Amino acid sequence: MSTLNHTGVSHTVFRLLGIPGLEDQHMWISIPFCISYVIALLGNSLLIFIIVTKRSLHEPMYLFLCMLAGADVFLSTCTVPQALSIFWFGAGEISLDCCITQLFFIHSTFVSESGILLAMAFDRYMAICYPLRYTTILTHALIGKIGVTIFLRSYGTVFPIVFLLKRLTFCKSNILQNTACKHIVLAHVSCDDIRVNVWYGFFVLMSTVVLDIVLIIFSYVLILRAVFHIPSRDARHKALNTCGSHVCVIILFYGPGIFTTLTQRFGQHISPHIHVLLANVCILAPPMLNPIIYGIKTKQIRDQVVHLLFTKQK
Repeated sequence: MSTLNHTGVSHTVFRLLGIPGLEDQHMWISIPFCISYVIALLGNSLLIFIIVTKRSLHEPMYLFLCMLAGADVFLSTCTVPQALSIFWFGAGEISLDCCITQLFFIHSTFVSESGILLAMAFDRYMAICYPLRYTTILTHALIGKIGVTIFLRSYGTVFPIVFLLKRLTFCKSNILQNTACKHIVLAHVSCDDIRVNVWYGFFVLMSTVVLDIVLIIFSYVLILRAVFHIPSRDARHKALNTCGSHVCVIILFYGPGIFTTLTQRFGQHISPHIHVLLANVCILAPPMLNPIIYGIKTKQIRDQVVHLLFTKQK
């Protein structure tokens, strides 16, 4: 139970500081934020357009990639414009309801991306281990059901956080040391006991992202076992090459996230601005680099981009 009597003012408006301790550098920090957001919007929108309009790309791998690109656009748009408004105009004020709405979409989209990466690992497993049954199993109907399941799981697991935050009384401070609202960041300025919030946040992390990582690793163990049983060296190389882009995206998505989580848990001596910058890398880097990775490493995507951008229409 809280030791406070809640006699203070209950805050309904909060102020996001941006990068704490680096307020005088906000204008310079905004440059990589803005560049990454523009690249993420253009790159992922181009990816979605190409996949949707080209029937030859209406294959399971590219449909999952289209879902990932859409989630990247949404995740970037939930966070970067808010950060830029803080950096450029000092507009860090946000109401409690808007703050909770923002963190709900940030966390649920992050969980959705993790689910999409798991689905893409399943797709690669089916393509390599069961190539003759690949298209008959991964039909458009099944892909649609997988997509709906991914988003229902993300929204269903994150939605209780809204009620866990709504029950709290915020009478400590209305200052949030971040560029966007996050669950634990907001909970920490409450004067109530937040152990339920902490444990539920841990449950969501373990039952979604951590479980997805375990299943992805397991799927790639099966993939590697199948690949090394292929007698032809060229066939082995071709099979592994189809997984290259996905592996890069997995490392890019989970790597910074795991590192950031570890620094938050065990790096209490690290400056607050380092924590905030690392958390922003998790949101900025994947949406910006994912379309670049697939554009470089996937011939079908690369050919379509070159045709669209550099071939003159007659």
